[in-house]
Amino acid sequence: MAAAEGVSPQQYYIQHHLVHFNNMGEAQGKIADFSFINYDSLFWAIATGLIVIAVLYLAARKATSGVPGRFQAGVEMVVEMVADQAKGIVHNEKSRLFVAPLALTVFLWIALMNTLDLVPVDLAGWLFKVFGLAGDSHNHGPLYYHRILPTADLNVPLGMSLCVLLLSFYYGIKVKGGGGFVKELFTAPFHAHGFGALLLAPANFALNVIEYGAKTVSLGMRLFGNMFAGELVFMLIALLGGAWTGFNALSIGLGAGHIVAGTIWAVFHIMVILLQAFIFMMLTLVYIGQAHEGH
Repeated sequence: MAAAEGVSPQQYYIQHHLVHFNNMGEAQGKIADFSFINYDSLFWAIATGLIVIAVLYLAARKATSGVPGRFQAGVEMVVEMVADQAKGIVHNEKSRLFVAPLALTVFLWIALMNTLDLVPVDLAGWLFKVFGLAGDSHNHGPLYYHRILPTADLNVPLGMSLCVLLLSFYYGIKVKGGGGFVKELFTAPFHAHGFGALLLAPANFALNVIEYGAKTVSLGMRLFGNMFAGELVFMLIALLGGAWTGFNALSIGLGAGHIVAGTIWAVFHIMVILLQAFIFMMLTLVYIGQAHEGH
């Protein structure tokens, strides 16, 4: 793979792996550019979502009232864990009928998407090259650029956090009524009466807008930042293996370092994968639970 002019092979390697398979066929130059559609993120996010639905459906169909098998027992442990968390945060029983399954789906979906980060960074590119879909640096194939980690694409975590924001609005309006929800925007967190309430209304509204915006952005950015950093570390470790030049002391040392570092980081990253899925699920429950309560 030839490096671009003025860019080292190592830099080109990382830059190439950070470009999405999109409708433009090139790297996105701006942080926010809605003309770009990342087909790879859409594909892997939808595929993992369908797998989660299929697994839950299969578990429900095979569930028995007797002694559960390993598969049923594992699913039941996760379901009970999420149900307990939802019961402790969202106190409205009717809302929990939707929110608890939503939280379960979110947890398993994000966990599965995050797990794609454990796939070797060059495996997909190698397979696409074998099947003639990647091309080379001079003649790009349709899948020359491709990333398989949806949660390292800012669009996916922010899209999910925006859905949480909309659900918070929905339950806020459903529980408090449209008038009550709007009234709370202008009367909380600083409460007053008469003329004082009018004076504090702009400040209250500004603080509520900032709170909703900050919660939404931080929810998406937390997941994106952790998974993007993990993906980048895997790329840097892969470069150690790429430094192999033969059976000499330096190459053997770099090769061994590549294997050891990759294994250690993969084991550690398993905890990050599950922790980030759990945090996103818990904050989803917290934000929806807060929508049921007044300031």
